[in-house]
Amino acid sequence: MHISTYIILMCLGSVQLDQLKEILEKAELEIYIEETIPSVNPRYKLHYHITPPVGWMNGPNGFAFYKGEYHLFYQFYPYDTQWGPMHWGHVSSPNLVDWKTLPTALRPGNEQCFSGSAIDNDGILVLLYTAHQSIEDSPFYNESQFMAFSIDGLDFHKYKGNPVNIFPPTGTQDFRDPKIWKNGNYWYVVLGSKTADHRGAVLLYRSKNLLSWEFKSVLAESNGGLGYMWESPDLFEINGKFILLISPQGMVSRGDRFKNTYQTGYIVGSFSYETCQFKPEINFQELDYGHDFYTTQTTETNGKRYLVAWFGMWESLHPEDIDGWVGAMTLIRELDLVGSRILMKPVEAITKLRQETILEGEFHHNSTIEFEKAGEVIVNIDLSENIELEFVGNNGGDRTSLRWSVDDGKVVLDRAGEVRQGIWEPLDTITWRIFVDASSIEVFCGEGELVFSSRVYPNGNWRVINRGTQALHVVAYTLKRFQNE
Repeated sequence: MHISTYIILMCLGSVQLDQLKEILEKAELEIYIEETIPSVNPRYKLHYHITPPVGWMNGPNGFAFYKGEYHLFYQFYPYDTQWGPMHWGHVSSPNLVDWKTLPTALRPGNEQCFSGSAIDNDGILVLLYTAHQSIEDSPFYNESQFMAFSIDGLDFHKYKGNPVNIFPPTGTQDFRDPKIWKNGNYWYVVLGSKTADHRGAVLLYRSKNLLSWEFKSVLAESNGGLGYMWESPDLFEINGKFILLISPQGMVSRGDRFKNTYQTGYIVGSFSYETCQFKPEINFQELDYGHDFYTTQTTETNGKRYLVAWFGMWESLHPEDIDGWVGAMTLIRELDLVGSRILMKPVEAITKLRQETILEGEFHHNSTIEFEKAGEVIVNIDLSENIELEFVGNNGGDRTSLRWSVDDGKVVLDRAGEVRQGIWEPLDTITWRIFVDASSIEVFCGEGELVFSSRVYPNGNWRVINRGTQALHVVAYTLKRFQNE
């Protein structure tokens, strides 16, 4: 046993045995993390994106505003850089840009702590998450919903009455990722699931007390073309329309669309709290066109809806795995709905990370901009001519091309031959806003009507080269690390 354990034992003489065990296990985990951090290789560690201190990270959880700060949790396995028994990592921020790493919020017991959400219930931060439990000597598993709570946003305790009374009407074993919110006197939750004939679905429940839940409706389901399982659902209102966010598994690619292993997108429609029925009006659309964007969390504060996603994709390579960590979150985005399209922009506070202006003016053919590890490039462009920007490390590594094709009317992000592209119909602003970090690129076209998020791995510092013939007007900034204290 670590020496710090004995110190803790000496200070906790009156604590009950089960409470003492929990405290010691939490302490041992945090000691392990702190002792492991110095061994992490920082070459690809992102400067202004959320990453795990050590180990593995995937989908975001529990995005909420609580006692004056934003809290975000994430799927976390601290002991390896491969997916393992799921914990909940935890960060907080006053402004959605500067993120502080907090103690691990949830640790697995007899269950793995799969995805879920968080809500402020009169000063108590409540977590509702999926407990994933394997069935011994069987390929089957059970997924039920567990609750945990905190009165300070730091120390979390699992509800002794788990599982919470939320049951799938079809008996499917796939029943996960609860997203909770309140409207009027009721709590609502949507969960991802599938039908008996393996079509993705979202289920809606309602409760007065967070403990006893009533099934209200199958909110939406696949007609056969939207995959066999819907993960990480969310339902919210923007500009008088309701948005159903889903992450379908099992969709077939169609031309330029749905090229990743799994997809994330949205359906625009209407919803009645009286009937608990959702009526789709605009078919499923991809939310982000990049290589690495899956499962989302949103929260609303002061009338603004914010979104974050896992900056990753299943079945992708993760070159940082030999460095002691894997995974990241995207920049936080503010959402808007214009017509039939969700627009995504980086939160305004991201500008506080700007440091040196390294170019403001014409960026000519074969000219180069160099960053160390992190930068922002704003490009004003003329869509009557083809455009090509190349992003590469000064010592090689992934070579990424960002192009505008006049003939196709498409923006193309080409990562070492893996192409992602989409038709761009600008609403107003004819610009690209490009964020590069130590191993990532995010491109926001115009008002955010087309966005690409991809992990890329340059060797050394970034070089941006104008490979097109069009002289571009560019403003380029170096970006500093976010504050994590």
